[in-house]
Amino acid sequence: MRSRRLLVAAALLVAASCSKNAAPPDSAAQGVIAPGVSTMGQSAAPVGNNSDNPLFVAADLPLLPAGAPAAPRPLAVVKAAYEFAARHPEVISYVPCFCGCERGGHTSNESCFVAGRHQGTITWDNHGAGCEICLDVATETMQMYNAGASVAQIRQLIEKKYAGLYEGHTPTPPVPRGGGSKD
Repeated sequence: MRSRRLLVAAALLVAASCSKNAAPPDSAAQGVIAPGVSTMGQSAAPVGNNSDNPLFVAADLPLLPAGAPAAPRPLAVVKAAYEFAARHPEVISYVPCFCGCERGGHTSNESCFVAGRHQGTITWDNHGAGCEICLDVATETMQMYNAGASVAQIRQLIEKKYAGLYEGHTPTPPVPRGGGSKD
């Protein structure tokens, strides 16, 4: 019972910190490393056919962080955001985030979902699952990309929408010359 209360309190703290443009929780609370090992010290199902597991995204990606079903957006939105971040760093790594996560070391919206990439293995960051701003930025980025927008256009539109609403944003690198055209 006590551990359940601590989990609920932690989830509320994460949600509150994002909505107030504050830093995310310590990066020690990162998500699953593929295949099958969690940075939280708990084992996860190996990458593969786990399609009936609510944390399953795709056979070649790790399961989502454990808190994903309690996200402020529907689980389908969370899954899509994490998968987009994993598959399109050439886009999302040039899009800033505006929730205050730069104080936690994040450098772009990608950082909210992907903590690391090592030899083809993705390590999730659980911050994105608990933050409506991160999820909204990623979802809008994905929608614009899928509609054919260039990375430069996406960044311009995201900055125009979010920069006036929140005090800071991640120190995101500029879009490469050529505007990051969609291939």
